[in-house]
Amino acid sequence: MSGFLVIDDANAPALGDVRDAGQGDCIYIRPAATSRRDFPKYWEAVGIALVRGALVHVMNREEK
Repeated sequence: MSGFLVIDDANAPALGDVRDAGQGDCIYIRPAATSRRDFPKYWEAVGIALVRGALVHVMNREEK
């Protein structure tokens, strides 16, 4: 895979797609994502992707 994934409160890719992300992929986590009921699962999947070489951006003020 080579692309970007965005996680927020309303939309998110499949957990398997996040886990499979690796070198050449970017994952953006918007602040609203923390309100998701399944956010802990996504956070774990992002950790796996990070170890596999994905770039992870935890956004802060970029949404304005």
